[in-house]
Amino acid sequence: MIAIRPLEPNDWTSVREIYAQGIATGDATLETSPPEWEIWDKSHVPELRFVTVSESGEISGWAALTPVSGRCVYAGVAEVSVYVGSNFRGQKIGDLLLKYLIDQSEKSGYWTLQAGIFPENVPSIKLHEKNGFRLIGYRENIGKMNGIWRTVNLLERRSKVTGIN
Repeated sequence: MIAIRPLEPNDWTSVREIYAQGIATGDATLETSPPEWEIWDKSHVPELRFVTVSESGEISGWAALTPVSGRCVYAGVAEVSVYVGSNFRGQKIGDLLLKYLIDQSEKSGYWTLQAGIFPENVPSIKLHEKNGFRLIGYRENIGKMNGIWRTVNLLERRSKVTGIN
């Protein structure tokens, strides 16, 4: 049994470790290391960040939204982050988190969610597509990772219950 609850500041050690595990795959983000709590906290929507907790009480994954802009016209548009701990991958935790994040984001008035995913990260692309995201383009050679230019696919999900459809 997996439970979902709001991410709290004292979860940061576990959340940061899961983020580091994602970074270590080389296919999750262009980041090279997780930030400190204060930086991460300021950049993510406070009421839309969640963790999954296993029966043993271990945090198994996390999901959060980052605003795409500070401009008021983009108040309902955010970027999605979903990370699952290496010991919990393949257990549909990412799907559970993403579905929950979508539901909560719509209740909070978000009409567009977007995700930037490396083309090589096929499981993440499939997860997002399964949950209503569609490929709308890509950012070719947007950043270097270990001296190699990386392209990022841009996926988007438009809400059918909030905003203009």
